[in-house]
Amino acid sequence: MNSDKGNKLARALPSTPPSDKLGTNAKLDSSSQKRIGDQLRAMYDELMQQPVPDRFKDLLDQLDKKREG
Repeated sequence: MNSDKGNKLARALPSTPPSDKLGTNAKLDSSSQKRIGDQLRAMYDELMQQPVPDRFKDLLDQLDKKREG
């Protein structure tokens, strides 16, 4: 993944200091949720397009064989 994409995301977010005013009931409006979701999809889209490494496939095959046997 290109690290520049992560840097762009960090610059896009406001740099406000953490506040004690936010409690456990803090909620985001739907437009903020959508924007965050879009940015996460953009960041991980490239990763999801990459093939699964052969060693991971081999490990998954081994697990399947253990479950069956």
